[in-house]
Order: sequence, then C-alpha cells, then structure tokens
Amino acid sequence: MSLHKLEPSILVADQVFEAIHDGIMNGDLPAGHRLLIRDLAADLGTSVMPVREAIRRLEEAGLAEKVPYKGAVVKGLTRDELLHVYDVRRLLEVQAALLGAACVSRREVDQMRQQYGAMLRALEEHRVADLLDHDEQLLSILYAASGNPVLLEMVRTLWRRCRPYKIVGARNTLDSGDPAVLSMFQERLIEAVASHDAAAAARISDESVLSATERIRRALPDQVSVL
Repeated sequence: MSLHKLEPSILVADQVFEAIHDGIMNGDLPAGHRLLIRDLAADLGTSVMPVREAIRRLEEAGLAEKVPYKGAVVKGLTRDELLHVYDVRRLLEVQAALLGAACVSRREVDQMRQQYGAMLRALEEHRVADLLDHDEQLLSILYAASGNPVLLEMVRTLWRRCRPYKIVGARNTLDSGDPAVLSMFQERLIEAVASHDAAAAARISDESVLSATERIRRALPDQVSVL
C-alpha cells in the first residue's frame, strides 16, 4: 500500500481523508481492505485522531463500513448495491445527457474529444484509474452543459460511491480480452452530442449504464467477502 505523505500547509484531517479516499478511488485499497487506524497513521505520518475522523467521513460517504471483529474496512461489493446505485445513475445520467447535448458548445465537444483521446491511451496501457478519471471528465463536460450544477454534483457523488465497482468491471473486461467495450459508448456519445442529437445522447447513455451494470454484475460473486 502506498499513500501520499501529508502537506503541512493543509488541515491534517482533510489530507488524511483525501489520501485514504484516493487509495480507494484508484484501487490501492480494494473492497474488504482493513482500515487499521495505527497502520494508516504510521503510513501517513500523523496521529490516530485525524485517521479516525477520516474513516468516519468515509463511512458517511458509503465507502467504508464497520465489520464485527475487523473494525473499519473498505466497503464490500454486493450485487444488490450495484443494482441500486446503477439504477439511480441511469435515471440521473440519461437526463443529464439529454439536457447537456441540447446545450453543449463546439468548444466543449472538443474538450470531450480530448478526454476521449486520453482515455484511449490509458485503456491501451491498462491504467484503469486514469481510464475511469478521463471517462468521468468527459461526461462531466457534457453534464455541466445542462446548466444544472446540482444534477452534476449528484452524479459525481454516485461516481465516488461506485468507483470500486467500476474498477472491478474495468479490470475484468481488460482481463477478458475485450477492451473495446470500455470505449465504444463514449465514441458514439460524442458523435451524437456533436450533432446536438439529444435523444440519441440519452439513449446511448442509457445503453452505457446498462452495459456497465451487466458487466460488473457478471464480475461479482453474490457477495465479495470482507472477512
């Protein structure tokens, strides 16, 4: 495990939260990983109090949970939660794509293409965390064009909640030798958005979330054990 050392100019509690959060987001701290307070404090070069506070915040964000006889762990993955989270993602992101495609500018489409190019490079090099980051940045540009910042923030909150699922799905897809599925919807989405075809953008967004749900569902057992 490798976590970034803290910067003295920033509040320690915030840095600890960001360090552990980043570890979960990039897959260094996978589902079921025990969040041992003293070990984390030693790795980060801090006392135990900000680590306790960070774990509490992670629990509130749905990224960590308490397990009997284990203490805090990175939240385990279940098919039920996958379906619940992705059902909500589908509702919000289809609407965000519909609204964004109607208003997006040429400059924003160009920015989406830039993110798509960076995503393809990350995909070719199997850099899963970077792949997911560029995908989310691409979609953020489109969703921001909707003019509804609350909608975008709710989607981003769900992305953070489901990042461990995204990592499992992407890695499993790469291992299966079919990486094209991880980029084909984005290419089609950009084409639809460039022509301001809002209905097509919404349809592609719907297909993309459904496809991701099924790919991740197949990659998960009934429950990923945290024991």
